[in-house]
Amino acid sequence: MAQNIYDNPDFFSGYSRLPRQVHGLDGAPEWPAIKAMLPSLEGKYIADLGCGFGWASRWMRDQGAASVIGYDLSQNMITRAKADTADAAIDYRFADLDILELPHASFDLIYSALAFHYVENFDRLARMIYDALIAGGDLVFTIEHPIFMAARHPHWILDEDGRKTWPVNGYSIEGERRTDWFTKGVVKHHRTLATTLNTLIKVGFKLIQINEFAPTYHQIAAIPELVEELERPMILLLSFRKPEA
Repeated sequence: MAQNIYDNPDFFSGYSRLPRQVHGLDGAPEWPAIKAMLPSLEGKYIADLGCGFGWASRWMRDQGAASVIGYDLSQNMITRAKADTADAAIDYRFADLDILELPHASFDLIYSALAFHYVENFDRLARMIYDALIAGGDLVFTIEHPIFMAARHPHWILDEDGRKTWPVNGYSIEGERRTDWFTKGVVKHHRTLATTLNTLIKVGFKLIQINEFAPTYHQIAAIPELVEELERPMILLLSFRKPEA
């Protein structure tokens, strides 16, 4: 079973205070870029992997999705999502993405936000998702950018000119990373950009779009602290499609 850090009281307390959890999708600077990558949702059957508090699941129903099933490993997340949702067409289920099996050809879209970097066996997950999508179905997901998470001790440092710089080391050494974020020993799994892309392509997916998120100057004007996100990409956004039969 994957590490269930989101049910750790210290972690969950800190995580719940993040702007993206307090303000929902409007608190996630990358959300406009994600929306631009999504296909039409009208009448679609959708799986939301790592659904968290259910923000995206509810938004997708508001856009006309026929149904959304949200999956998450955290009981805290599922409990909160259910409490905040009054829609019979949204179902939340407890699931470990490392072992989750979805029904064959059951979804038009599989979506995930910042969850796949917690999955150890990405090849298994990619094959399972491919099988669960209908022909012509879409996979849209975000992960921590491998440049952001490669370092053993990711944090800002000052270079020789006194400029804030993000260290990139051990980039080609894939595997487990343990970092301290709200609590000690949060487990993630680093993969290079090439591994992520090639794993999905080899399964059969067609790459539609890739976006290395950076805030717009309009966003920086509204939230000045976002300016540091121009120094390195923190989030990788990807869109793939299962070819028509």
